[in-house]
Amino acid sequence: MGRLALSFKLFSASLRVLRAHKGLTWFPVLAGIAGLLVAGAFLTPAFFTAHVQTGNAQPTVGTWVLLAAFYVVSAFVTIFFNAALISQADIALRGDGGIPGVGAGLAAASRRWPVLLGWAGVTATVSLVLRTLEERLGFLGQIVSSLVGLAWRLTTFLVLPIVMLEGAGVRDGVKRSVELFRRTWGENVAGNAGIGVVGFLLSLVGYAVFLGAGFLLGGTATVFVCVGLAIVWTLLVAVFVTTLTGIYQTALYRYAADGVVPGEFASVDFADAFRTR
Repeated sequence: MGRLALSFKLFSASLRVLRAHKGLTWFPVLAGIAGLLVAGAFLTPAFFTAHVQTGNAQPTVGTWVLLAAFYVVSAFVTIFFNAALISQADIALRGDGGIPGVGAGLAAASRRWPVLLGWAGVTATVSLVLRTLEERLGFLGQIVSSLVGLAWRLTTFLVLPIVMLEGAGVRDGVKRSVELFRRTWGENVAGNAGIGVVGFLLSLVGYAVFLGAGFLLGGTATVFVCVGLAIVWTLLVAVFVTTLTGIYQTALYRYAADGVVPGEFASVDFADAFRTR
């Protein structure tokens, strides 16, 4: 099966699940709202700590503490709602008549919050180290950071499903994710690539249409309105892509861990899509 055809099949299968359970999109929406609240709660005092109390732009110890806390809490918010999404995507994929619910997903993630917070600390630390490499080593650092970051994302892609559906801790979750990666899907990441490309193309088309219309119609007010519509479109695409990714992530976990292909993915040859290395 060609890579493009495989990517399209995985995208289509995830989309079928989303069409049947549109409520799953609430989790990325809630994550975005919570993220904005967290940003306001941490960045506002960090700004005043750096500029008002010191009278200059040099960050103080308090500013660094607030920024570090913001980094971890922001990661936790994203991970928390993704975990809630995965818990309900699993119900949607079982095909036993279960109905996913926002409340049930939040409750499931809440029961696992200590582990999710630990995983947020790990991911935030890894991101900070990679960013430091980029800043310290310049172009070489960017290359190293990109390669290491890609390897990290691939090998830890199934950590959240393992934490939520197996009840594993952070350390065991990472080990198990690496094990499943090596055992079943190796280097083939067609599903992620397919969903990512679709998201990029949708965003690109939206910007082209709205911004193009703004400049063609003319007028400052019209341009601002079109720019606003383009931003809203981008946010909607982000919600769409995040939801599809959570569904695909859960389906891949079920295949990797149990050898079970959910019904909506029956048209996809997972054995061919994710050959053992």
